Amino acid sequence: MAGRDDDANARYAHLETRDICGCGVPHGPGEHHHHHHHANPAQSAQSNAGGASDEEDGPKRTPLHALHVELGAKMVDFAGWDMPVQFPMGVMKEHQHTREKAGLFDVSHMGQVVLRSRQADVAEALERLVPADVSGLKEGRQRYALLTNEAGGIEDDLMVANRGDHLFLVVNAARAEADIALLRAGLEPEVTVKVLENRALLALQGPAAEAVLAELAPEVRDMKFMDVATVELDGAEAWVSRSGYTGEDGYEISVPAQAAEGLARKLLDHPDVAPIGLGARDSLRLEAGLCLYGHDIDTESSPVEAGLAWAIGKARRPGGARAGGYPGADRTSRELDGGGARKRVGLKPTGRAPMREGVVIYDDETGDSPVGRVTSGGFGPTVGGPVAMGYVPAASSTPGTTLWGEVRGKRMPVEVVALPFVSPGFKR
Repeated sequence: MAGRDDDANARYAHLETRDICGCGVPHGPGEHHHHHHHANPAQSAQSNAGGASDEEDGPKRTPLHALHVELGAKMVDFAGWDMPVQFPMGVMKEHQHTREKAGLFDVSHMGQVVLRSRQADVAEALERLVPADVSGLKEGRQRYALLTNEAGGIEDDLMVANRGDHLFLVVNAARAEADIALLRAGLEPEVTVKVLENRALLALQGPAAEAVLAELAPEVRDMKFMDVATVELDGAEAWVSRSGYTGEDGYEISVPAQAAEGLARKLLDHPDVAPIGLGARDSLRLEAGLCLYGHDIDTESSPVEAGLAWAIGKARRPGGARAGGYPGADRTSRELDGGGARKRVGLKPTGRAPMREGVVIYDDETGDSPVGRVTSGGFGPTVGGPVAMGYVPAASSTPGTTLWGEVRGKRMPVEVVALPFVSPGFKR
């Protein structure tokens, strides 16, 4: 999913005790806003569908807010939403449970958007804003896409699904407002951009996800990676995609807000399913080598530098049937041919100390000139050690290259490795 969970504040999801602040939530210094609930959890847990807040200036709440509080979640302000960072199981066990069985994530904070038109070809219109082959996307299929800018940088990453008479988009929470403004400016009035305020979004991820969801709707067994379908789940019409942002098999499920809690409870009743917070979501996507917007990709990084050239459709590349025509196409085409000056790579510190975002990378132990920096880093529970991603010069991007990261004034060796850190479990 887009999430690529989702979003610009997930850095607090660290696993080491020295990163736990007084509020009890694992995170780095100054990386979330504290939001204290009322003394009575039932009073504070009034779930407001459509992202309403109990306080005018407080964070918005998803339709599952009351359930999170009931389950003992630690809540934090995340991209303007009151979200669970972890449940009593703890980040490490939540991560491992998702890799071994199935985890249920609330991703209702992400933006859900429908594009529809009677006057224009919606797919063709969207291709003015993204380098993906949207016109070639068959009904019942979904594709990862990038909103680019005139400088060739990335405004956001998102998912685009062809649902027959409309396109369904899922965008990152931290970028939702900006993305919707871009879509409206670039598509309206010929295409209607409708933001769905009354739907929740759940993600069921892990090797047991298929068996669990098939108990409610057997037809989901037949779905392949990136298929989308309309399915009845617990009496509600659900828009289901076989996708996610953990590196595991699984599904993302859009349901009417009023049906979300009932469906979540039914899924959590299964012995293989546990509720999972944003902390484990971050460590899972990092092990899977997946980008977090605002960290691993941003308005300056290009699709080629970010290792996302695969998201540029063949038809949109130089010589293709619909080459170019999107913001920054000149830079992207040039880099597709000659490569970018830098490259996003996997980084594996040789010691036990994690190299977190912002760690400066050098090409030798004593040199004065930095060559890159870490954009995401932490402990990888499945890997059993520290993992990171970052940008380095193209000449230093070959797996096996030894570089040096400066941690607390000391240079530590770090090896460039191929991504992802764990083998993906997607059902092709």
